[in-house]
Amino acid sequence: MKIRLITLAVPFALAAQFPVVAHADENLLGYIAGTETLPQGANELYFVVTRRWDKGDGNFPAGSGDYDAYDYVLDYEHGITHRLTGTLELKGQSIDTSGLVIDGYLPGAESYGFKASGVEGKLKYNFLSVAKDPVGLSGTFSLQQNWLDPHSGKDKDTTKFEIGLQLQKLFLDDQLSLVANTGFEGTYAKRDPLDAATQASADAAIQAITSDPAATFEWPTEPEMEIEFNLGLGASYRFAPNWSIGVETEYQTEFETEVGQERWTWFAGPSIHYGGKTWWATLTWFEQIAGGKEQYIGQSDTDLHLIEKTEHELRLKLGYNF
Repeated sequence: MKIRLITLAVPFALAAQFPVVAHADENLLGYIAGTETLPQGANELYFVVTRRWDKGDGNFPAGSGDYDAYDYVLDYEHGITHRLTGTLELKGQSIDTSGLVIDGYLPGAESYGFKASGVEGKLKYNFLSVAKDPVGLSGTFSLQQNWLDPHSGKDKDTTKFEIGLQLQKLFLDDQLSLVANTGFEGTYAKRDPLDAATQASADAAIQAITSDPAATFEWPTEPEMEIEFNLGLGASYRFAPNWSIGVETEYQTEFETEVGQERWTWFAGPSIHYGGKTWWATLTWFEQIAGGKEQYIGQSDTDLHLIEKTEHELRLKLGYNF
């Protein structure tokens, strides 16, 4: 854990050695997006790594549950026009979990290093410029295809589209930036069946957890359709040349075809940002404040949603303009 945190902090330790000029589409926050797009012909490459961990104490009799996953994104952006930016993303993930079985979601222990997990294309159009108009306003549309489940790590074909709006306002001679995001996401997904050994192991775990010798682990393989809504708010303040601190929060709720509202979560946390002449970096700690609806058998913290989410997230973004 200490080594990983030190690795994430290295870019900030080096930051003061470089001259700094802010640029368009600089990500001041980790989860909540601003409204600016790239200038026509400009390019940006950035890397995002998100650590998600802790789903409680687990539900095996020993009570030694562990969940730790990493999501990776390599993102290329291009300014098609001064108002329109196009993005192509390559996604990856790694996972390490044990001592935890979640019926229909997590069949048991899984551990592997980096694997490619999906691709995404996105368009962002700027209707109002935050630098020239009273407020900034942009809209995004994205389409993605994934082949790994971010929760269990198992094979899962997932197609998603998302429509979003971003609103931004500057104050105090542009030192303070307030941002609001909202979005709608539609998902179509289908999982591969579990192999016989994994199914048998999951059945045995569920039987031990429930003390029911007839219990079986459910792993639906029929296509699923889900709709998600999100609302996010953020504030970023430039407290020194090139340096900003911020706070951001996001509410998400998801509806599934057969069960109605399946989950809701509320995350919040602080951010710190450094903006250089050709590169920038943002580090965000995101903590689940509250969550509800579905919970897994034996969940220790009943005030959170820990089936599809974790208690903690840490995100690092590194961007390079060329």
